[in-house]
Amino acid sequence: MLESKKERLIYALITVMITVPCFVFYCLSLENSGILNVNVSFALSLIPIEFILAYLSEIFIGSPLSVKLALKAINPKEYKPMIVETAIICATVCIMCPLMSFYATILYKGIFPAFIFHDAGVTIGSFLKLLIPNFLQTVVLNFPFALLGQLFLIQPITRRIFKWIFKK
Repeated sequence: MLESKKERLIYALITVMITVPCFVFYCLSLENSGILNVNVSFALSLIPIEFILAYLSEIFIGSPLSVKLALKAINPKEYKPMIVETAIICATVCIMCPLMSFYATILYKGIFPAFIFHDAGVTIGSFLKLLIPNFLQTVVLNFPFALLGQLFLIQPITRRIFKWIFKK
């Protein structure tokens, strides 16, 4: 477990730095029928926006709620630290995946700009009719990648980098 606020902030920063580019390219490849069809300059322009959204969401929403949720499900005194970490990762994915999928739906699908600028008679009703199914589809497509990516790729890399930074 992370001991200080500084460690939690740095751990979240490392995680977001790895996760955001992966998901930007993943989501855009889904939108554009494959990774070869992704506009790289558009993807790179989205990374800073998503980075800020992801980091703030992780610090203020994802991390505090996921720890509470995981520790309600399992008692850290009864289980090995790896099981506790895995529960926290799973809880974080359950919180952050819908949140980031919502952001991705707004950023990638062009629904929000159409609503803001009143393109083609977009009303609040038509906005919600477009937003809700697109959001749900985005969550369903992102969740397996988020869970497996965090468990088997992103978190092991993050832990290794974190241990390298904070050698004790």
